[in-house]
Amino acid sequence: MMRSAALLFPVLLLQLLNSGEGNRKKEPVSSIQFTEHLYNAYIYENSAAKTYLESYVKMGIYITNPSSEFRYKIISGDHENLFKAEDYILGDFCFLRIRTKGGNTAVLNREVRDHYLLNVKAVEKKTSTEARTKVKVHVLDTNDLRPLFSPTSYSVSLAENTALRTSVARVRATDADIGTNGEFYYSFKDRTDMFAIHPTNGVITLTGRLDYTETKQYDLEILAADRGKKLYGSSGISSMAKLTIHVEQGNENAPVITAVTLTPSDMDKDPTYAIVTVEDEDPGVNGEIASLNIVAGDPLHQFKAMRSSPGSKEYRIKAVDQVDWESQSSGYNLTLQAKDKGSPPQFSSVKVIHVISPQSKSLPCRFEKAVYEARLNEFAPPNSPVVMVTASPKYPQIKFAFKYYADKFHINPDTGLITTNSFIKAHEASHYELEVIIVDKQASTKVVVYVIDMNDNAPEFKQSSYKASVSENVPVGTSVLAVSATDVDSGENGYVTYSIANLNPPPFVIDYFTGDISTSEELDYELMPRVYNLRVRASDWGSPYRREVEALVTIFLSNINDNKPLFEKVNCIGTIPRDLSVGEQIATVSAIDADELQLVRYRIVSGNELDLFDLNPNSGVLVLKRALTDELGLQRSFYSLQITATDGENFATAMYINITVGTSRKQVNLHCTETGVAKHLAEKLLQANKIHNRGDAEDLFSDNHSINRHAPHFGSFPTVIEVKEDKPVGTNLLFINATDLDNGFNGKLVHVISGGDRDSRFIVDLETGWLKVFTPLDREKTDHYTLNITVYDLGIPQKSAWRLIDVNILDANDNSPEFLQDMYSEEVSENKDVGSEIIQLEATDRDLGANGEVRYSILTDTDMFAIDSVTGIVKVIGLLDREKNPVYLLKIEARDQAKQEPQLFSTVLLIVTLEDVNDNPPEFIPRNYHIKVREDLPIGTVAMWLEAYDPDVGHSSQVRYSLIDNGEGYFDVDKLSGALRIVQRLDFEKQQLYNLTARAKDKGRPISLSSTCYIQVEVVDVNENLYPPVFPFFAANGSVREDVPIGTPVMTITAYDNDRGRDGEVRYSIRDGSGLGIFKIDEEKGIIRTTELLDRETTPHYWLTVYATDLGVVPLFSFIEVYIEIEDVNDNAPQTSEPVYYPEITENTPKDVSVVQIEASDPDSSSNDRLNFKITGGNPQGFFLINQKTGLITTTSRKLDREQQAEHILEVTITDNGSIPKSTIARVIVKVLDENDNKPQFLQKFYKIKLPERIKPEREKSVKREPIFRVIAADKDEGPNAEISYSIEEGDEQGKFFIEPKTGVVSSKKFSAAGEYDILTIKAVDNGRPQKSSATRLHIEWIVKPKPSPLPWNFEESSFSFSVMESDPVTHMVGVIAVEPAGTTLWFDITGGNYDSRFDVDKGSGTIIVARPLDAEQKSNYNLTVEATDGTMSIRTQVYIKVIDTNDHRPVFSKPKYEVNIPEDTIPETIILQVSASDKDEKNKMIYILQSSTDPNSLKKFRLDPGTGILFTAERLDHETKHQHVLTLMVRDQDVPVKRNYVRVIINVEDTNDHAPWFTSSSYTGHVYESAAVDSAVLQVTALDKDKGRNAEVTYSIESGNYFYHHFLGLRLELLNIGYKQEKLETIQQDTQYL
Repeated sequence: MMRSAALLFPVLLLQLLNSGEGNRKKEPVSSIQFTEHLYNAYIYENSAAKTYLESYVKMGIYITNPSSEFRYKIISGDHENLFKAEDYILGDFCFLRIRTKGGNTAVLNREVRDHYLLNVKAVEKKTSTEARTKVKVHVLDTNDLRPLFSPTSYSVSLAENTALRTSVARVRATDADIGTNGEFYYSFKDRTDMFAIHPTNGVITLTGRLDYTETKQYDLEILAADRGKKLYGSSGISSMAKLTIHVEQGNENAPVITAVTLTPSDMDKDPTYAIVTVEDEDPGVNGEIASLNIVAGDPLHQFKAMRSSPGSKEYRIKAVDQVDWESQSSGYNLTLQAKDKGSPPQFSSVKVIHVISPQSKSLPCRFEKAVYEARLNEFAPPNSPVVMVTASPKYPQIKFAFKYYADKFHINPDTGLITTNSFIKAHEASHYELEVIIVDKQASTKVVVYVIDMNDNAPEFKQSSYKASVSENVPVGTSVLAVSATDVDSGENGYVTYSIANLNPPPFVIDYFTGDISTSEELDYELMPRVYNLRVRASDWGSPYRREVEALVTIFLSNINDNKPLFEKVNCIGTIPRDLSVGEQIATVSAIDADELQLVRYRIVSGNELDLFDLNPNSGVLVLKRALTDELGLQRSFYSLQITATDGENFATAMYINITVGTSRKQVNLHCTETGVAKHLAEKLLQANKIHNRGDAEDLFSDNHSINRHAPHFGSFPTVIEVKEDKPVGTNLLFINATDLDNGFNGKLVHVISGGDRDSRFIVDLETGWLKVFTPLDREKTDHYTLNITVYDLGIPQKSAWRLIDVNILDANDNSPEFLQDMYSEEVSENKDVGSEIIQLEATDRDLGANGEVRYSILTDTDMFAIDSVTGIVKVIGLLDREKNPVYLLKIEARDQAKQEPQLFSTVLLIVTLEDVNDNPPEFIPRNYHIKVREDLPIGTVAMWLEAYDPDVGHSSQVRYSLIDNGEGYFDVDKLSGALRIVQRLDFEKQQLYNLTARAKDKGRPISLSSTCYIQVEVVDVNENLYPPVFPFFAANGSVREDVPIGTPVMTITAYDNDRGRDGEVRYSIRDGSGLGIFKIDEEKGIIRTTELLDRETTPHYWLTVYATDLGVVPLFSFIEVYIEIEDVNDNAPQTSEPVYYPEITENTPKDVSVVQIEASDPDSSSNDRLNFKITGGNPQGFFLINQKTGLITTTSRKLDREQQAEHILEVTITDNGSIPKSTIARVIVKVLDENDNKPQFLQKFYKIKLPERIKPEREKSVKREPIFRVIAADKDEGPNAEISYSIEEGDEQGKFFIEPKTGVVSSKKFSAAGEYDILTIKAVDNGRPQKSSATRLHIEWIVKPKPSPLPWNFEESSFSFSVMESDPVTHMVGVIAVEPAGTTLWFDITGGNYDSRFDVDKGSGTIIVARPLDAEQKSNYNLTVEATDGTMSIRTQVYIKVIDTNDHRPVFSKPKYEVNIPEDTIPETIILQVSASDKDEKNKMIYILQSSTDPNSLKKFRLDPGTGILFTAERLDHETKHQHVLTLMVRDQDVPVKRNYVRVIINVEDTNDHAPWFTSSSYTGHVYESAAVDSAVLQVTALDKDKGRNAEVTYSIESGNYFYHHFLGLRLELLNIGYKQEKLETIQQDTQYL
């Protein structure tokens, strides 16, 4: 169990990274699976036999089956046979323990092998299932090796002027041990004041002044000693290296440059531009010049410095090749710097020289660009600017010209602006190349002008007009012809599309892209114009407007025979006399054909088989062909002639002439139906004529949109404008207000300055018309312009207008004051008297008046100097102090006094340098020191460096150090470097603190000044903690009841430590495990207590990782795995799987048939599988039996009868077996299903009725079927078993009777005389399986129709109203329809309103009964029409029947289960859910009740509104106390009998961030050496959060105490790491929400 904190914190970090879990354990996902795929385990090298490996996570397998037995075996990775795997079971975990084998000669050696990777197999003995994992064994280090130098000798060279505190060398030694075991100290074998060595990194620092003349070489011996002395009580093991330091003479002086510039002759072929001399006062090599370089001002490397002769100190500046004087016409400023040959070399101050060209007055002129490119709008009018060419240098008399004649362009010879002479067309040339030259300067450039194509050409048709013809009735989309047009413009300007421009849309469309014209609707020659004149328009896609052209397309419509003849009259009916003469006209038929191609002909299609009639095929006259009185004519008295008409191709729909031959002499009487064909055709022709006339009007339309009628017109236009000369380029000066009354291109305007701008200062925007500044204005050069503004439209022919405008240039304050020098400097003694004048500054301004009047001021904020605003004299006004501010950089402003516009100014820098006097003593930084040193540091170690600063300069700033109090001789200080050394061995046990006093003194003259400081040296104890605390075993277990109060002791953990003093004092803490935060431990006594209420059903056990840590300087610790089992108490009632059960069982089911299985569970372990079930209500007759152990409900020997009781509501009580039993009640509603065990029953075994006789009318061949009676049968079953079908079995041999199968209504079509008698046997069959039936007889006596009553008779009431329950059975009497006076023989019948034949009326008595089952939900109101007749007269009345709803439906919830998630911070009285139920019974109101809950406390948390079903929170919720509430809700209706239903509501309480993290300890203490490496672990802090998920993810930060950011926190691993110094820290924890 032994481990060191310094070693094991990094190991812990590695372990946590590999595990991927913090203090939360992974649970297994299967019955046999290791908790990790890879474990990290640790053991020290040289460990004894049977030493167990340690792991910071539990190695092994969680046991899911208590009967499982595991065995572990190392199957690979242990080639040296060093390890053995063992198993140990505690609680629900089988530990994997690995130890070293006994009696093995092999020894673990970290330096030989630092880890082993073991593959371990686990086997479950009963099932032989396997699992595998890997264990990485880390061999930890012990201090068994000494440090070694490599190399063992070192040599360096130092210049004698090397600065103090310079690191001059570094030696290196290594120790194969790691961690603190590998730490050692460097020290000099013999003391020296010239050098110091860092004890841990081996860096040697210069602490004394070197002098080449005194000592040329130092030979030093360096020791590397192991730090094991204090820990192990030995002298430590050391090794030695040698260091030789050679002192070299110093390079003390830098080279000095002097230079003379020359102006070479034009004739000089190798000109010299300057002669430079370099001097160095050092002797020997240090005084020799290595080089002279040009370090700036010559980016192209055109110059070089050449020695006049070898070894000479004189250099000449010459050109390397041709010099580019054109870009630098004023010359080059070359920066020179010299370097000597010393080591290290010295560099001179830089020297700037100005060299000029031999031909500086005649530099050639060059264009700024070799090629100019410009884009010219095709719409641009003459004089439009194209591009301006420029040249440099800008000589005043420079002139520009075209090298070759360019008739389309003009160039301004003074400004270089190229303008157009005329309109430029893109189709003539897409671009122009111009060559521009500078007159007499032999320079030229190329100008490429690209002409931008604009939409200046309209499309052109290939033909001026087109003609075509098309037949009527061709399919829609038939192509007629195609037109084509082209446009010479390019791009979209030349892209042509087509459209039809007629005002009235013709029945044609044109393809936008191809010009193909096709039909868009069906054409009709008879109803549509015969000629169409289309105006086809071709449009390009140009911008800003399209150009369009039109062509006339004439299309002729051809006629085809596409109409069939239509009769003007049809359906003729009439009579003719039988003695009608042959040839006499009977009728004339007439048909109209809309086509005009053929004549219509008529013929008789049918009906003239006897050839009695003749139809003229042309005139349509129908005449009698043969006499109707002869033998053939007498055969028939009725003729139906079918006549048709045809145009030769199409046939008309046939018409009929129905002729009846009369018996007497009458006129021909024939009536026909008018079809209105003639009128309809006339209307169509009239409409077509109107359309045709509109088409003619189309031809009169003329296109006027392309005529350019108007010239541009100027609106308000000033004659003079004024412009200040400082207007920036691009400024809008004036909007040219011009308009054109035309549309499109005819009204589109372009603008140009056509004259008056000789300096090219202005430009007018081509399209917008804004007059703008084109180039900078200069009033001093030109103060007036007269511009000619011309405006053109883009119509054809083009029109224009112009106006003149005067532009006056106003003066602006555009000249700033200028100082005579670029910079001023002055040196002043720091004790200069106040009021003394030090310098006068002067500036001039070229402007006049107030614009040229100059005033001075100091812009720099200073209270030491002031300047006279008029004279520019600078004076001292404050006491100067060089130490506070040795140099003043004063920014001086000279400002003019302009009044009307912003004042202009310029500034110059005045540098005032103060000369020093010795007026400051040295000051220690900081003023006092507090340091910590380890007690085992070697003698000669520099504990710290004193630092004193003297702000004076020269000798006054040179400081010397000394100790006034040297700590009883334990410390000394170097007078020059300030190195404070340890000169005697320190011992923490003898003295822990030293107070030293140091002095710093300068070398000022005439007097020197000094100061003192105090140094507190704290001696730090080194680690002497040998033994860690030890537990008696690696694991422990305990138990506690789940109902114990918070703070109850659970068990005591004890560890022992063999060290003495604080190193042997043990403190306990819980660092890990599932019970972290649930339990706490007394840090001194080791008593584990509860901190939270326990619940075995939520968590049956907990694991804790308990650490025992001693109080040593480097604390050691051990840990133990603690298993705590939670003992069960009976605190939960059983819970059924459903709130209510709805099983179904068929009636007459035999004994022991399963009805339903009641499933229940109890989270208490004592009650699991030990529940008792009992039917405690709803089973008084013993129809059902329940198994007390399993909860299975079965039938008994008593038969269920649905007709007696269709539903049984059982209450089942489930009880656990606790000492104080808890129970719950489940409701089981058993629905009894129907069996076909009842046959249909008629109301009477036989029916007798008397009906009035039915006499056959003279002219009727047959009688209609009329209802005469209704028989009704009832069946007590339900559903298909009660669906009855009626049939006539006997008595209808002649087929004169009929019965409606569903309603039982008997109808007759028999003529019956009085005295006749019919007997029918009627059978009623149900639809069950097997079918059941019954029969009855219907006796019908036909009687003489009664004579009309001498007295009037009527219903007793004008209407009748009855009510009936929907549950009333078939045959139930509803009411009687009474008639007065009584005694009249009547027959009653329902003639209307009897929906689905639900009611019947007794034929003789008027009694209304229920004929079929009623359903108020389906229909609740009936309005019956009842007719009563005495055989002669009939009367009717209305009978209103209301079907009253009975409570035969149970409320049904909208969902089978409700589940909702709510945050735990939901405030009381918040609506979280609304349950709803529906009831098919009408107007039933629901009452909702909160019935029960799994946890009784849940009922207090919620409130249910009984009327609305809204569920509210009643109290605050807590996710950490209970994260889920299961409620049972009941809904009941308010009718009789009451119907209920139940539903489960699951409320998941979601975690919110309502708990702040809390540390497991109120304070933490960590120890670390000041020499500890960066990223060393110091201590581990742990904070917990009761929230869940991301709300419980804790991150860490250092809140205070980390003054110099020496430490940082690993945010996830909770490890405090070190930077470089021990601090007292306060850490805060925060969860992720507050980051």
